[in-house]
Amino acid sequence: MEKKPDAREMTKLLGKDLYDVWEKLCQVIEERYDMERLWNEGGKAWTYEYKYRRGGKTLCALYCREGVMGFLVVFGRQEREKLEAMRGEFSEEALRVYDEAKTYHDGKWVMFEPVDTSLFGDFLRMLGIKRRGNRK
Repeated sequence: MEKKPDAREMTKLLGKDLYDVWEKLCQVIEERYDMERLWNEGGKAWTYEYKYRRGGKTLCALYCREGVMGFLVVFGRQEREKLEAMRGEFSEEALRVYDEAKTYHDGKWVMFEPVDTSLFGDFLRMLGIKRRGNRK
């Protein structure tokens, strides 16, 4: 992407409260993971995509459009088995979104649309299934 959105543009797109949630989510991810961060166009449904990757593998991606942010984690078969074994560690809301997500040939695409920080513990547990944190 040629021009990455700045804080002012993101605040205008998401609104101040949701941009604060976006910033806090990025902060908790970056405290645990040293990752390449890539901005992309958001495709048909979103304005922007902000992806966390390392070694050619995506950990997760954040998406935004006017007044909405998305947090996407794609689980492969073995990752789904791990998550299923840990179901008791997740909130009802996180499990509802997970259970309703569509499974494709390349994995289960779980898209959250957070409005606050209440699911961040679930998000970090889910990311931990995909990859252990690599920051001390």
